[in-house]
This record gives sequence, structure tokens and C-alpha cells, in this order.
Amino acid sequence: VLLVRSRTQFSALGSRCPHYGAPLSRGVLRGNRLRCPWHGSCFDVQTGDIEEYPALDCLPRFQVPIPAPAPAPRSCSPSRSLFPAGLGSSRRCLLNLETVLLLGGGVAALVCAETLRQEGFTGRIVMATREKHLPYDKSKLSKEMNLKPEDMYLRTAEFLDARCIEHWTQREAVSVDFQRRRVRFQDGSSQHYEHLLIATGSHPIPLEVPGAELQNICLLQTPEDSWKILELSAGRNLVIIGASFIGTGLGAGKAPCPALDRALLFLTSLGSPRKRSRQLLLPLQMLQDAGVTFHMKAEVSELKGKDGKVTEAVLDSGTRIPADVVVVGIGVSPSSAFLKGTSIARDSSGAVLVDLRMRTSVPNVYAAGDVAAFPVALLRGQHSNIQHQQVAEAHGHVAAFNMLKEPKELRTVPFFWTTMLGKSIRYAGCGKGYTETVVKGSLEHRRFLVFYIKDGYVVAAASLNCDPMVPLIAEVLCSGKQISKEEAE
Repeated sequence: VLLVRSRTQFSALGSRCPHYGAPLSRGVLRGNRLRCPWHGSCFDVQTGDIEEYPALDCLPRFQVPIPAPAPAPRSCSPSRSLFPAGLGSSRRCLLNLETVLLLGGGVAALVCAETLRQEGFTGRIVMATREKHLPYDKSKLSKEMNLKPEDMYLRTAEFLDARCIEHWTQREAVSVDFQRRRVRFQDGSSQHYEHLLIATGSHPIPLEVPGAELQNICLLQTPEDSWKILELSAGRNLVIIGASFIGTGLGAGKAPCPALDRALLFLTSLGSPRKRSRQLLLPLQMLQDAGVTFHMKAEVSELKGKDGKVTEAVLDSGTRIPADVVVVGIGVSPSSAFLKGTSIARDSSGAVLVDLRMRTSVPNVYAAGDVAAFPVALLRGQHSNIQHQQVAEAHGHVAAFNMLKEPKELRTVPFFWTTMLGKSIRYAGCGKGYTETVVKGSLEHRRFLVFYIKDGYVVAAASLNCDPMVPLIAEVLCSGKQISKEEAE
């Protein structure tokens, strides 16, 4: 049990974050908000309710009787339910004919469905996904590749059934008639809706070079992909094209292996190549120390093979690298092709444009997660497509409230995380367009904190083995306060 004193009030809560079990005693407490030291989940210490994702369940809360100074009758507010979020939520009422259709089976759709039930919606809720699995933790695809799909599931079928949330698998949307409010699927079926959430996520960008059609060239998107890569690469030459979080995560899990960089390490998250300091190149050095070979500023010009299977990767410099298995991780693209030709507004990448209430340009249609571009406060309201679990869950939560005609705007600070060779990397904020950095810590000791500065103020922070500094900075930014460059220094 975690005992918390906030001013003159005491609360007793579960001591571990429901997400990955982080010890909340090492977290950040500001007012009534308690933030997890690992992944940024936030809870109200008086109620145990979730205030920031990625945790899906709230904290159990216990009564704390305080003896009165005189023998007067004591009054204690009753403890809230100790069950996970949603267990006491409403269920379907057959008299309510309203249907909410959620396109996608990821965390954005899942949180939207759960929030609708928690807030009393009694109509029909349908989640339709192109995948064959229940919603699962995608971060484990590159980090725990030996897991069975069911070990990655965020919710069980029984959990969804108990809340009358229909889950349609292998049902991919191919078109939407916004006037008739009807979605048509690949199998020829269709479904009417009163409210629609587009949460179809993103898909990997394929490699377009000669030889890309050879066998043993893999993309990483599903549990089946993860298993296939693990099985094929055991004891063989693995080449990873791209050094994104997925690429470096695979490199850490499969070291030693060659790795090619097409987009340069952490291009959007940890700074642009021209501005990178020695500290920002530390993840690369860690992988090199573990036996991973990097070819920086290089591109694959061709893949060669024998008997239909890949055997080597040829760089634009002419360098040839043996390759029994190739994993392509050069980026992702919003899965919105089925909206082409419709009236819904999208940006140049295909991301669906939404406002702070997750509303699209079409009435009663919302978008969330990797497929959506939303106004980012740290970018002064500029739309951006931020593809991460915590952001997607916040989108789904806000969309649900607005479907219920309870106006709620998105207020969250993007929070990223990864683990590399046992070292924890955290990133909070949005450093797009930053102009300078303030660096604290030691490269040699692999422990540092980096502030990203734009117009004299901190817009993001990254750390390695420096918990809980990034969650603390996220909490300050979330409160609307600014951190000046001088304060960062």
C-alpha cells in the first residue's frame, strides 16, 4: 500500500502502477496527481482514477480513518470500487438503438469503447479490425519476441463480452459513405453507425529497391511477424534497415547483427542529425558495444538473393553485407487509403485532421491514434501526427466523451519510452523545430538528461537512467507552466 499525504489529506492506494508494475513511491507527486516514474501514467490520489495513460486500470484505494481530536462521531467518505476501471460500468440496453462503430483494434479504439461504457453509454459498441487478435501491447513486438499473442493481449475476450463490446476480427474497412453513415468492409458486409471513430492505425512503409520481393524480407507489424523474425534470424545474419525505435529495439534484442540507417537514429524523437550531441548518440554506441554494426548515412540500393531467398544487401556506396534475413523499419504511414475520395480532411501524409475534441471535418466522425493529426500545444497548435501508445489512448478517451455530448478537449504531453540493453530511455514533449539543447549528466556513466529548447523555453526532454526526471518535466508541462532555458540550466 502507498500512503500519500496531499496537504492535510491522506490517501492509501495500490503501490504499483497497473501498466508495468512500476513502484509508485518513486514517482512524481504534484498536488493530487501521482505520475508513474517509468511510463508517465498519472492517477488522482484521492480517487485512484486514471488522469494520464498508458495504464488502463485505475489504482485500488483504501479507507484511511483519521481519529477525531474529540469523541465526536467520525465521518469517512466511502472508498471507491477496488475493481479495475470499467468493472462497474454500464452494459448494453436493447432499447437503445444507437451504434458507435470503432474502426481499428488498437488502444485508441479500446479506450474509447471502455470509456463509453464507464460513462453510461448503453447503446451498441462495435470494434472492427483487420487483425485476428484482441487489442495487444505492440511495444512488445520488438522487445519480447518469444511471447505468444495471447500473452500480449491488453484485455481478454471475457472482459469485452462482460461489457457488451463487440469485437470483429479480420474485418477491414474499404469505404465509408458519410452521408448514409455506413461503412463497407472487405468481405462485402457493411455497418450503419451514429458515431464513427477512425482508429485504423498505421502500416510499415515497404522498401522499394530491386530484390525487395525476395523471401525472408520482413516487416514488423503483428505478433506473427515478430515470431517469424525471431525464428528466421536465429544464428543467422540479420540486417535491419532503418534505425528507428523499432530498428534499434530489434538490434538490442538480436545483437550482434548488422544494421543500416536510412532515416538516422531517432530523427524525430531525439533530435535532428545536425544538432545531435555525443549524449544523443549514446543509444547507437550502446548497440555498437553489444556487437551491432552501423552503416550511418547509407541507403540500400539493392537486395541480392539465391534460389528466391535474400543473401546480401548492397549499399549505395557499393558495400555488400551478408544477409540471411532483412527487417525493414524505415517508417510507417497512416492507414487511411480507404478514405481517399471522400470529403474528410487529411494532411499530405494521409493523416486525418482533427481538433482538440478529436472531431474530423465530417459531423459525428472522430479520429484517434496513429491515423490522426491533432493540434499540439507545445507546437502552438500546429497539427502533428504523433504515433505512440499513450497519445492514442488519450485520443480514444477524449473522443468517447465528445460522442456522449460531454465536451472535453485533449490535454496531454506526449510521453515516449523504450528500454535498450537494460537501460531506460524516456522522452516527453514535442521537440519538433527545437533550436538548442541543455545537457546534464555523463556520457561515460550512461546517465544524462537533455532539455530541448525553442524560443527560450523547454518543449521536450529526454533521459537515460535518470528517472523520474522526465515524468517530472512532463507533469510541469502538462500543468501549463513553462520552463525557461535558464531554469533548465
